[in-house]
Amino acid sequence: MNKPLKDVRILDLTHMLSGPYGAMILADLGAETIKVEPPKGEGTRKLLATDPKNSLEGMGAYYITLNRNKKSTVIDLKSPEGLEVFYDLVRESDIVISNFGAGVPERLKIDYDTLAEINPRIITCTVSGFGSDGPNYKRPAFDQVAQATGGGMSITGLDKNTPMRAGIPIGDLGGGMFAVMGILSALHERTSSGKGQHVDISMLDAQISLLNYMATMYFMSGEDPYPIGNSHFVHVPYDTFKCADGFIVIAVITDNFWTNLKTVVNVPEFDDPELDGQPGRWAARDMISEKLNDVLSKKSAAHWIAELEAKRIPCAPVNKFSQALNDEQVLHRNMVVDIAHPSGKSTKGPGNPIKLSRTAEESFSPAPLLGQDTDDVFTSVLNYDESKLAELKKKGVIG
Repeated sequence: MNKPLKDVRILDLTHMLSGPYGAMILADLGAETIKVEPPKGEGTRKLLATDPKNSLEGMGAYYITLNRNKKSTVIDLKSPEGLEVFYDLVRESDIVISNFGAGVPERLKIDYDTLAEINPRIITCTVSGFGSDGPNYKRPAFDQVAQATGGGMSITGLDKNTPMRAGIPIGDLGGGMFAVMGILSALHERTSSGKGQHVDISMLDAQISLLNYMATMYFMSGEDPYPIGNSHFVHVPYDTFKCADGFIVIAVITDNFWTNLKTVVNVPEFDDPELDGQPGRWAARDMISEKLNDVLSKKSAAHWIAELEAKRIPCAPVNKFSQALNDEQVLHRNMVVDIAHPSGKSTKGPGNPIKLSRTAEESFSPAPLLGQDTDDVFTSVLNYDESKLAELKKKGVIG
């Protein structure tokens, strides 16, 4: 295997989206990722599993995507013997990642303090709505709760009266992405200290971080920003415009781009010298948008993209999934890959966005059936013999 994390072993206790997404990225990068599932499987297995449009051989789109490159074992962590089996795995692993509700790892006795007594080099990571401390950390949270609490919804939408969540579940996905960063940071630090540590990821923290410069603007001005659709609070024109067969975006952020745009669209009103600077365009933004929509709507998006790109004006089609996932640049970057089912059938899904120059292998094994790797993991990693496996299975400790 030519992947950067091929010498790392992860115990994946995650479910739903935020945790599984972070573990998926690490698995794509080569980490041996062992899902530790309860006897009935983690909850994501059931999502869309019987939906004829969004499942393959009884495996829904969520599970088949988020759990590629992973192995599945079944351990009843609520039984004393199951906990001992899990501790055996912890002794042979580098990372334990979970996204249980606040307090659950401690209740299950799989929190960092407990596991560090077993393996001082272990790195644990929890992804939760509000982190592991503070006045409100025990509140339940899902994607939209994080988006709303973190302020992002208040600036998304067409106007201040209709806040809207992002179409992509950025609350969950943001938590997973920051989990990867935190885990890799802890792995790097361990090379010098020899010790593990806990990575505490809050989905709310991630959303606040993503506010970035807009948060600084708020502290400077004292003013709450509000939704302005697809337009910009400084640049004009910077918006979505309707063409004869779809939509495009145009992003004029310099006066030179404006000069070039005028030669493409040939709108007499745009020849006013007052519009050659940003203040003039901002004052006339409604007129500019109206005229551009009128002109652009007469021809296809492909026509205007070609004309605008010829003048090096920042622009893009507003792609539907069917267009984005067939874009030649996307395909060239191997961002659409085959995602197999253990049965041998396959579908397609997003690839790995992290491209490395040397350890560059990209391969994707199927999301596992429930417990399909239990025997292999416990014999190869823990050296359990067949009699011990049979005994544990008979007691319902593993499956």
